[in-house]
Amino acid sequence: MKIFLLLILPFLLFSKVHYAKVEPYESVILKSSVSGSVTDVNLDFEGKTVISERVIHIDDKLDIVNLNDSKQNIILLKDMFKLNKDIASTLNNSMQRQEEYYKRISKLSTASKTQKDNAYSAFSAAKTQYLSTKEKIISLQKQILDMQFKVTQLEDTIVKKSVMLKDKYLYQLLVRVGDFVAPGTPLARVENIKRAKLVLFLEAEELEKLASKSIYFDGNKTEYKVDKVWKVTDEKFISSYRAEIIIPAPKDIFSKLIKIEIK
Repeated sequence: MKIFLLLILPFLLFSKVHYAKVEPYESVILKSSVSGSVTDVNLDFEGKTVISERVIHIDDKLDIVNLNDSKQNIILLKDMFKLNKDIASTLNNSMQRQEEYYKRISKLSTASKTQKDNAYSAFSAAKTQYLSTKEKIISLQKQILDMQFKVTQLEDTIVKKSVMLKDKYLYQLLVRVGDFVAPGTPLARVENIKRAKLVLFLEAEELEKLASKSIYFDGNKTEYKVDKVWKVTDEKFISSYRAEIIIPAPKDIFSKLIKIEIK
């Protein structure tokens, strides 16, 4: 009798019954990355799979105005840039002629000191004007780059002020019209219900040769395997290790309780 008990004891240890509910594969809390007042919340989509819709809108009126103004500024800056390049080309030609004249007259013994000084002054003035225009061109280039970056930032901000969902299950909207949100404010809870998972907590002895063991759902043997096991014990169940089994999404509803045996 003792021998019989010893033989069946390992089986009893490794066929411990667990219960787990069918949960969405992924659950995420969407948080705001911008600031502003909430102008629209589409409550009709709460509790539904959203194919492609905007569910939350944060005020972006001033951002749109700023964006349009910034784009217009870029056009004006580019016009100024082109104009100054033409001016610089003309000034460069003038500077070269003044330089050639100065070099030629400075070598003439018949030219007076006043003539030579005037020639140098004219060359120096032409060069200064040319370099000043070149400096302005560089400044305009920088302004254009800065304005283009501002446009990119504004476009990104405007996109982020419309919370769009595509093929996601909207579990709960966490804000309402009139709320002011800041970066980090929770906006909505969304879930991936294309697949499902079962979360269970296994004891250390259950993890031994886990890959070779069979999984039973409600007493029926399945082809499923444990997909993920945490190597550190759970904070709540301090002597157990969290594990997940990935399964297809249920055809009807989630949260069904399943009896699981691993043996």
